[in-house]
Parts: sequence; C-alpha cells; structure tokens
Amino acid sequence: MTSTYTTGGAGSLEGCAADDLAAAVAVSDPGALLMSMVHVTGDVTLVDEFEDRLARARAESGAASGTHYGVQSGTVALAPGQFPPEVAAAIRERAEQVLGQDLKVRLAVPDEALFRRMAALCTVTEVDDEFVPLLLEQAGFETGRRRVPVTTSPPADFDVIVVGAGMIGLNAAIKLGEAGFRYTVFEARDEIGGTWSRNTYPGAAVDTPSHYYSYSFELNPDWTRYYPSGPEYLEYMRGVAEKYDLYRNIELSTAVISANWVEEDQKWVVVTRSADGAVTRHTASAVVTALGMLNAANIPEFDGMDSFEGRIVHTAEWPADLDLTGKRVVVLGTGCTAVQVVPSIVDEVASLDAVVRSPHWIVPEKAVVNDVPEGERWAMRQLPYFQQWFRLRAYWLASDNLYPMPRIDPEWAATHLSASPVNDLVMQTALRYLERSFPDRADLREKLTPNFRPYAKRIVKDPGFFAALDRDNVTLHRASFARIHPDGVTTTDGTFIAADVIVLATGFKLEFASFIDITGRDGRKLADLWRNGDDPRAYLGIQVSGFPNLFVTAGPNAAPNHGAGHNITSEEHVHYLVECLQYLVEEGYSAMDVRPEALEAYNRRVDEALDRTVWAHPGAAVTGYYRNSAGRPVTPCPWRLVDYWTMLREPVVENFVFTRPS
Repeated sequence: MTSTYTTGGAGSLEGCAADDLAAAVAVSDPGALLMSMVHVTGDVTLVDEFEDRLARARAESGAASGTHYGVQSGTVALAPGQFPPEVAAAIRERAEQVLGQDLKVRLAVPDEALFRRMAALCTVTEVDDEFVPLLLEQAGFETGRRRVPVTTSPPADFDVIVVGAGMIGLNAAIKLGEAGFRYTVFEARDEIGGTWSRNTYPGAAVDTPSHYYSYSFELNPDWTRYYPSGPEYLEYMRGVAEKYDLYRNIELSTAVISANWVEEDQKWVVVTRSADGAVTRHTASAVVTALGMLNAANIPEFDGMDSFEGRIVHTAEWPADLDLTGKRVVVLGTGCTAVQVVPSIVDEVASLDAVVRSPHWIVPEKAVVNDVPEGERWAMRQLPYFQQWFRLRAYWLASDNLYPMPRIDPEWAATHLSASPVNDLVMQTALRYLERSFPDRADLREKLTPNFRPYAKRIVKDPGFFAALDRDNVTLHRASFARIHPDGVTTTDGTFIAADVIVLATGFKLEFASFIDITGRDGRKLADLWRNGDDPRAYLGIQVSGFPNLFVTAGPNAAPNHGAGHNITSEEHVHYLVECLQYLVEEGYSAMDVRPEALEAYNRRVDEALDRTVWAHPGAAVTGYYRNSAGRPVTPCPWRLVDYWTMLREPVVENFVFTRPS
C-alpha cells in the first residue's frame, strides 16, 4: 500500500534498474522528480537553481510570477502548475544523472521554510506560510499533529460506536484505535466501502485524482489510472481495512436503527438489526455517524412506472445480471453518474437515448480516462518522496486555488451569466469544449448549454460523454419523463422513446444522518430538528446542541465543493472528534454538548459567507442536492480548505457545556 523505498542507501542503479529509471524520468511529473532529487542529494541549491530557471522562463514569456491559473510560455498556453517545456526538460535531464547514482535519502522532511519553497516550486504557484501545516499532513509527510495533550489513556468503559464502514468510517476506526479508544463499526451492507461498494454501474469512477483521493497516511503507489475506477478504489479500501486489522471490529450486515441518549447514565443506547432480523442493544459513550450525506437512491415517481414491461434500474442498485447487449436503453440524468454510464454502455446497446433535464457544465480532462504509465508507477514505488510530492501537486492544484471560482463579483454578475472573471474562465472553457466537440451540431450545443453559473452545480469532467453523444445510435433529449408506458417513455416535450431498459441516473436523496432515529436530551429527535434532512445545521458541520457526544461526520455545510475531495473532510472530521474525546478523557468529563448560541453564531457566519457564492446568490433557478427545498445551500462549506482544517484542530472549550460522571 505504501511506498517500498527506504531511507537507507540504495546503491547505484545498474542494468534493468537504470532502464527503469530512464523510463520513469521520461514520463513522470517533473515537479515531483525535482523534489525527489533534493531529498536524495540533500542539495538545497537545486531549489535555488530551478527557482531562477522558472523565473527566467516566466520573464521571457511575459507571464506573471506565481499565477494560480497557468502561464504562457512563448505561444504555448500552460495548464495550472505546469512547468515551461524548457524547464521540464532540464529537470528530466538532471534527474537521470542524479537519481542514477544512488537513492539514499540525505534530506528527510525539510524545515517549514524550505518546505514552503519546495512546495511552491513543485506546484509552479505561490504557496503562503499558512498552508504549510496542512500540506505537510495532506502530502503524507507527517500524520495529523495531536493538539490536546495526551497524558491519560481512555478508560476501559469508554466505548465508541461508528455507524458506516465507508471512507470516514474506516478512517475513524483507524484513528480511534491508534488513540486507544475501544470502538465498534456497524455497517448495514454486507461489504465495506460505502458508496464504492454500492455504486457498481458501468463506468463508476472517482472524479477526484487517485493519488489524492486516498488517506494521507496510507498512500498508494500502484494506482493504475489517474482517476480511479470504483472497483479499484474499493480494492484500496479493502487493503486498508486488512492492513489495520479493522474487520475484527466491524459488524457487517448490521443496520443501526436508533440511538438514544440516556442522561442518567451519560451513555448512548444504540439499537441494531442484523441480517437475520435479530435486534440488539448496545451502549456507548460516543456515537460517530459516518454515513455521508447522500444515502438513499433518489428514485423519481412517474405515471405508468408499474406498467413497464422491461427493466427499470437505478444506478445505485445496478443488478449484476443486467445484460444490455442489443437493447434499447433510455438513461435519465445529467450529472457525473449519467456522464460515466453513457460512454460505458454505448458499444453494447442497440440504441441509447439520453434524457437530460438540466445539463451541467462539462469540461475536458484527459487524465480522467488515462492510465498511469508504468514508469511513473515505478517512480512512486522507488524514488524517495516522489509520491508525496505528486500527491501534494494533485491536492494543491485542485483545492484552494479554486476558491475564487464560486464567489460572486457583484459588478460582473450584474451583466454576465458567469459569477466573476475567474468563474467566466471555467464557463468559456466549457463552451469552447462544446464547440470543438460538436462543430456542426448547433442543436446539441444548445441542449447541452446550462442556464446557470459554473459551480452552482458540480463541474463535470468528461470521461467520453460528448464523444458518445455523437454516435449514430445515440440521441440526446433536453427534457424529462412525462409518462412511462409498457414499451417506452414519453418525454415532457411529447417525444415517445421505445425502450427495453430504463436507467435512472438520478442520484441520491440528501439525508445526512436523519434517517436514523436519533434522540438526544429532553426527547428531541434529530430528524425533527433537521426536518428529515431538509434543513440540517450543525456546529462545524459536526455537532448539534442537545446531542452530547454525537459526531455527525460529513454533516451540513461541510463539503469542499470548490475543490479537493471527500477524503479531506474525512481526515478533518476524524481528527477533530478524536481530539474532542481525548479532551473528555484528560479532564475527566463524561460528555460535551455544544452551546446553542455557539451553534447559532457559527451558522450565521456560514450563511453570510454562502451569500457571496453561486450556491446561494440569486440568479437562474437551480435545483440539485446542494440546496434544500427553500433554496438554502446545505452541503457546501463556505470556507477555504485551510480555514476549515484549522478550525478543526481541537475543540474550542468555551463553546461547550461539559458534564462529569454522575
């Protein structure tokens, strides 16, 4: 799972190894190669030299230093974080010389000042000091630094129940175990993996880069694609569970049906139901819901659904025996899932009708379908610190550099569909991609052009959807379903489509944890407080007043919608809850409950910040899981990732009421 290199001397590379190095240098990321050279040689003048080379290349091209959105090299436009060709070539030439001698590490983790310079050079951007602690952790150079002093071990009766064995649940299990807390994970399905065990539809894949969409403490040098397929990601999670011996504390096929806070005992009573119907009561000092926010398949109701003589399937409930060969297939949906399904089945079906009610902004991204070259995988495994720097680049270029994108510039937005000049860059990229993809199909371009600002919904990276729409056996409809018949569907524009199979790529219901019967102090139910997930609010997106020692991970307004991925939320929330539990242990408390005024003040700040974004700003009507029925954004976090990460380093004790054991 982790790199195989060691910090000892590797000796000179001869024979096949030298050939491997040459192949790796030819295809590997130059920024990570350069940083590996610094670690191997301990020669900090390499940083000086290539900072100068980069500055000269920028000066010659007239590009601004440290731009976050790419530079110009002569007449060649460079993507964000890309080295000018002449600098990249110089790095490769030097790497083959330097790394061909030996791979002994002479510089391990540098001090923070040098690390910041190295990070800026590696990413070809500016990196401010405030980002350094976050980057050290997220790149895998160090594990999360504990903030609450650890002088006391958790008592034997301090049990923690974790609900869900997906990305956050496994993370919580690992970190709770390392901190000495007894825990049990209950997983309703018969497999770990959360969404990646559930979503098995053709083409299911992660739309965040592989080398970043993983635990920072468990890097994987063997990803076969730059964006992992669902099966490959599930295999990664299984490997993590086995490595950390988690299965012994995971009860599969066991659903949590209720959790009730018992004040006199200062404990949660959690009721589970196993696959055989057995109902069991458990007690715990704390409960962690690791369920994500999108849980139940969103299956819309249409007149005539029961009359259909073919098969209707939802992508989250894909049947293993479904054979689409030669079938007439209708796909309803326009988000990431539909965009993955359509190109994955187009070669099998007789005809495919894609019914799109509200198209997303779709941008090109070659890496979505690209394999990682074997040479670069060799570099991940063998070159010291190469994969840490590769991960840092993957995170950095898709995180807070994108923070301005969904923010409103009122003067610009008053006269443009886009929200700001930088938001317009995304829109123009998507529009150019549409034009290139369908130069002679104005009808398709019109149907695929959204009427809302970029980032109001998720930006979609194209895995081949546009190419599939140009196939002779594919038809695009800008509509929805009006009625389903025994032999097909009628769309809202009156078109009848004959069908053997209907695929609903319609996503999930936004529920957070409210579908579990969770009862806090004074008999208050979380589902009532949150209106069954329609209006959830929490302190830091994690804690709710009146529900002591309950940690709702991936809760309301905690999603990094401007960039990065769910994995950073996973690590932030787990770090925070472990710090909270350790504080209880250190101070001899049995429970912590966030003060109502702290929760209210935090959510006022959330709403004020969101009001300056495309997620909340008045404009074209937008539906989707970002907003609730009243139009309030309930999923996006309004802060930069570095800001939210910093908020979650340790509990602010004055915002809580603490209770001692009775």
